[in-house]
Amino acid sequence: MSAIWEFELLDPAYGRVSEGPVWDGSGLLYTRIQQSRIMRYDPATHTVSVWRDHTNCANGLAFDAQGRLLACEGGATEDARRVARYDPGGGVTVLASSYQGKRLNIPNDLVVDTQGRVWFTDPFYEDAAGPWSKDRRHMDLDHESVYRLDPRPEGPWTITRVTFDTTRPNGLLFSPAEDTLYVAQSGREPAEKRQLRAYPVKDGGSLAEPAVWHDFGAHRGIDGMCLDEEGNIFATAGWELGGPGPMIYVFSPRGEVLETHPVPCLRPTNCAFGGPGPDTLYVTTIEGMLLRTRTGRPGRVLRPG
Repeated sequence: MSAIWEFELLDPAYGRVSEGPVWDGSGLLYTRIQQSRIMRYDPATHTVSVWRDHTNCANGLAFDAQGRLLACEGGATEDARRVARYDPGGGVTVLASSYQGKRLNIPNDLVVDTQGRVWFTDPFYEDAAGPWSKDRRHMDLDHESVYRLDPRPEGPWTITRVTFDTTRPNGLLFSPAEDTLYVAQSGREPAEKRQLRAYPVKDGGSLAEPAVWHDFGAHRGIDGMCLDEEGNIFATAGWELGGPGPMIYVFSPRGEVLETHPVPCLRPTNCAFGGPGPDTLYVTTIEGMLLRTRTGRPGRVLRPG
């Protein structure tokens, strides 16, 4: 039987969604989506402060190899749905805002591989960004996919669609060897799947047919994910409406469920390892909370650069 995790409340609910936790080396950055803010928790002083304002309903965050912060900006306005980089000095570089001449949906989560490529999910969740996002008629694309962005020495990044079987893909994560891309297929409608899928990565960056590692059935599937040092997947899933309830699932590198841990919230949205202890896990929630717990498993901490 799994040990019981005790959760500490670091930032109370502000009434909407918190997301995108990443460790910056000494503190945790995370987003308050509807406030268009990135917050920072400092474990040395136990304080929360505003790290950046006016982020266009930013959701997922990740650092690149140069230590710059990247964000999936869902779009405080209809024309601001994009993957962005926050440059030193306060500037913003747009890595992608369209595919084949059509605006992206609502970029959600992203990860950077060791080749410097940026992979991101682009679902359309109603009410995930500005007021315009309540209506799916604002979708320009006729699909919700995962994309790969390839850097170019000069000029814009190239964008390539890499999934053709997803509806509302959410969190994504690489295996330690980067030979597998884990994708949360997290549909809302009854006919949509709620699964953890493992896509083999081919040479050149395309994806092979996935294996379904877990099916959540009728209840809420995975939102966000991170890894521990052994390559186990920590995933936020479940909800207050039924099923097993709000949980952190721990999957082995082969997809077996090793542990489940209830989370004191309505719906956990994402998680990331950080300090001060090697097994410290931070969790964001749909109510806007930031929680912290000790897992007993050393985490794989993704630091800037």
